[in-house]
Order: sequence, then C-alpha cells, then structure tokens
Amino acid sequence: MAQKRTSGGKLVIAVMCLVAMCRAVPINDLLDRASQRSDKMHSLSTTLTQEMDSHFPPYGRMQMPRPAECHTSSLQTPNDKEQALQVPESTLMSLARSLLQAWADPLVILSNSAITLPHPSKSTISSKIQELQEHSNSLADGLKILSDKMGSDAQAISFLPYTGGTDLGHDRVTILNKFNFLLSCLRRDSHKIDSFLKVLRCRAGKLQPELC
Repeated sequence: MAQKRTSGGKLVIAVMCLVAMCRAVPINDLLDRASQRSDKMHSLSTTLTQEMDSHFPPYGRMQMPRPAECHTSSLQTPNDKEQALQVPESTLMSLARSLLQAWADPLVILSNSAITLPHPSKSTISSKIQELQEHSNSLADGLKILSDKMGSDAQAISFLPYTGGTDLGHDRVTILNKFNFLLSCLRRDSHKIDSFLKVLRCRAGKLQPELC
C-alpha cells in the first residue's frame, strides 16, 4: 500500500515537472508544437473521412445533415485566413480551445462506436480515432499552457455542448450516416483549429501576412 502511494507520488511529481518545463519553453516553440499536433489532427480527420467515403452508400449521402447542423456551428469564427489575420491573438486562441473542447465528448462517442461500425475498415478507423483522441488531449493541455501566457481573454472558452446522443442508430445506413456526419464536422473544425494556430505561430514569429 505504501509502495503504491510512493509510485503515485512519483507520477504526480513527474507530471508537475513536465508542466513546469513546458511553462518555461518560449511561446514560439510551444506554438510550433501545437501546430504540429493540430496539423496531425486535421490530417487524421481527413484520412478518416476518405476511409468512410470508400464504402459509404450513395443514397446515404442524400440523407447527410448540412454542415450548418454541426454542434459547433453557433460559434462565430473567421471564414478564411485573411479574416483570421484580422482577429486578435487572444480571440484566436479562445476559438481554437473552444472548438477543441467541444469535441471531447463526440470523440468518445466515435471511439466507442467505431469498433462495431458496419464498415470493412472498422479496425483501422477505430485505431485512427484513438490516435486522434490522444492528439486532441495533448493539444488541449498545450493550449491551456499557451492561454495562461496570453491572458484572460485567451483563457475564455465558449461552451458548445453536443446534444446528438450516444446512440448512432440501429440500421446500417443510419449508423454510417451519423458517423460520417460527425467525422465531416470534425474535419471542418480541425481545419479551423489548425489554421488559427498557424496564424498565431506566424504572428509570434513576426512573419509578413503573405507568408502565413
């Protein structure tokens, strides 16, 4: 029992040391790491949607909800890089963190559903979603440290609850449809997160806007 407490204490100390080390890292380096994570997230979400499309019924596509029905659509975000370049750094960080936080629960639903998905590549899809979760959690931790360095506005998070429920349906088309729709929303939002962080990294490096 004492040994377990000692092991647990060592783990806590190790985590605290890692956090302290991250806080000592220059903001440019932290933004570089965050951009690498967000880039990987967007790459994985894009690969997953392509994987789904390979065996997605054409008639099921007609039943797909519109992008405006994504649970994050109420969040006002820049439409492109030009608009993002006009947004304050703290706001971009807040938007990126809000979008990332909004996917915590849906990613769990996707992960739990992937293993029984009526799709020939369900094992690969499941593995990639688990990898996505790891990158998402790591990125969330990194952005928390970054936001602490940027002030209270960057620390603000908009609450974007997912109300779609945990049940994706009972028939094959409905399950694939809802799963694919969630992935398409994730792909869209991961692109936004990646774009916002790349603009922040560009500004931190004092690069010209055309180089961002």
